[in-house]
Amino acid sequence: MTDAERDLRRLLPSGDPSAVADLLPTGRLVSPGEDEEGLAPVLWLSDGPAPFGLWEELHREHPRSGLWPLLLAPLRAGEEEFRPWGTGELSTVSASEPDWYDPAALLRTGWEYSTLVDSDGESLDPQESSELGRSVAPFLGGWPGTAPAAGSVGDPDGAARALARELCAGDAGLRIGLVAAATGAEALTACGWCGPVNHEDDIAKVSAVLLDWERRYGTRLVQAGFAELELSVPAPPEDAGSALRIAAEHFAFCPDNVFQGAGTLTEYAAGLVGAERWSFWWD
Repeated sequence: MTDAERDLRRLLPSGDPSAVADLLPTGRLVSPGEDEEGLAPVLWLSDGPAPFGLWEELHREHPRSGLWPLLLAPLRAGEEEFRPWGTGELSTVSASEPDWYDPAALLRTGWEYSTLVDSDGESLDPQESSELGRSVAPFLGGWPGTAPAAGSVGDPDGAARALARELCAGDAGLRIGLVAAATGAEALTACGWCGPVNHEDDIAKVSAVLLDWERRYGTRLVQAGFAELELSVPAPPEDAGSALRIAAEHFAFCPDNVFQGAGTLTEYAAGLVGAERWSFWWD
């Protein structure tokens, strides 16, 4: 048994790591909070950059291995510590489970919180309300509800592999991670990712929304960073109207995409039409 297979059996005792062990470069297991002893590993992390094409091979073997591959990015390019992955800045202590939650209710709550209070939890003053109104128009009347599911999701796995190739070609510093999870959405909870902690400290709620998007739009989580996510989208909206409803969901999920990005839902929605990639970033 190779060192890689031995490590992967610790990560997922009931899986078949032999399906991918021989594909892997050198790497190591990571546990939440590396300064603490006795915590089970939640992630296998490559020591160096992800070889081009490896994500796709690992993704094809996922049904056998039970290990979801992630392209992992550090907080800062070139940093030796490779935070948060290499430093174990992960937490599974307080995580609930994604299937505890209704994604539509989570999105409604996210919308209401982001449109009724400021970052400190205080009610918006008149000037802030006016600025917010310009940002979330034309939904000034309140949460518009979740958008309809795509009529067809095409080839979700093919779209995910295409995005992985694009991301690896554009960033030579990405590493490979493996998590014992059925989907990329669930991998975030399983490994204890803490990216949106200033917006949401229960990552299972984030996973619940991502799982819903997997079902409705065929999205797949391909890359995760310190506080960023990259999703493949095989069935992007084809017109401004449908894109606007999805933009409202994105705002409810990650308001920084609008507040610190496009500025308004209308402008943000324009960027979603035909886009085969969704990116999220939390301050």
